Amino acid sequence: QVQLVESGGGLVQAGGSLRLSCAASGLTFSSYAMGWFRQAPGNEREFVATISRSGGGTSYADSVKGRFTISRDNAKNTVYLQMNRLTPEDTAVYYCAGRLGIATSSIAAMYNYWGQGTQVTVSS
Repeated sequence: QVQLVESGGGLVQAGGSLRLSCAASGLTFSSYAMGWFRQAPGNEREFVATISRSGGGTSYADSVKGRFTISRDNAKNTVYLQMNRLTPEDTAVYYCAGRLGIATSSIAAMYNYWGQGTQVTVSS
């Protein structure tokens, strides 16, 4: 079956960096656009970044633009999220998601598969 497994979360001080990974299995990874979303306590899940099947197209939420970078390695069936200059407002559970097809999307409902999430906590 399809599995998306996130890793790389943890506790970091404000201004620090983390790199999240999401390893996919059970699907043809290169056929899926991939996205990262996050959910803080009491908040709805929100879009962070998305990347096209080839990796040639990316899009970011305004709140992370210039600080976060999404990338993928189709040979390793893995998508990454490099997060720099982290702030306490970035604290959340981060989820990766896969969407079959060409188009990327910032809408969670458009994604077919989801990981279980990894916690990112940024201390002030």
